Amino acid sequence: MKKTLLFYRRGGLGDTLLTFPLLEALKKQGFYIVAIGNTDYLKIAKTVGFVDECYSEGYPQVIQREFSKKVIFSKDGIPPFPKDRVWIVDYYFSILKLKKEFSQVLPLKPEEDSVLKEKAVIHAGSGSFKKIPDFSLFEKVESFLKSKGYEVIYLVGEADEWIKDKVKNFWECFEPLKIAKHLKTAKLFVGLDSGISHLACYLGIKSYVFFGPTDEVVWRPIGKDFKIISLDLDCRPCFPKVCNNRKCLDVEELFKKFLKVFKET
Repeated sequence: MKKTLLFYRRGGLGDTLLTFPLLEALKKQGFYIVAIGNTDYLKIAKTVGFVDECYSEGYPQVIQREFSKKVIFSKDGIPPFPKDRVWIVDYYFSILKLKKEFSQVLPLKPEEDSVLKEKAVIHAGSGSFKKIPDFSLFEKVESFLKSKGYEVIYLVGEADEWIKDKVKNFWECFEPLKIAKHLKTAKLFVGLDSGISHLACYLGIKSYVFFGPTDEVVWRPIGKDFKIISLDLDCRPCFPKVCNNRKCLDVEELFKKFLKVFKET
């Protein structure tokens, strides 16, 4: 008899990607997985074989099915966030008592004929403006990368329309699966704590990710070739209760740290 599993976890792109190791592990146990969440993001999981069906809502014809197992992350189900400062992926595996074995690089085929191929990609946006420093940080990063011979292009996603007013060298796309296939061809990535940064790290691209008020202990990406850049301040992390000063997003200090980390890698 086929083992079936209903998986529910709503959230942004980064939140969803951080559940993929769990889906991969459950798939290896032989489950036929039906996932409910953001289908634009879950299409990536379906493409790489981590889920079999995905839906944006719990349609009656879906939730009324008989399932061998249900994994529901919600206020009324499994708490979606850990109480302690632990990596959320570790929390998922611990609470479900699963062996922590998963791919460090998302097994997705690239779009070989891509505008991002062999370029340094900068993503200056995030789902919350509380995480975004002054744009001059990325201008400094762009100038430095160009001085090192990189061709730089900005990625503009669904929440990043404002970036088009800042630069001319951008590529705009609102389809996460398409972004993933193109981003896979990039040579280097620089971004903030955002879903796109999580995606870049998971795709195996050499990445540099700025964390300001958010907690890299809990929300660090999946991957094996990324560096987190944050300032050693006693007041961080503080998200979402961010102060007006936002010293954790100081442009000069973050850029200095970026240069140091870049030279070390």
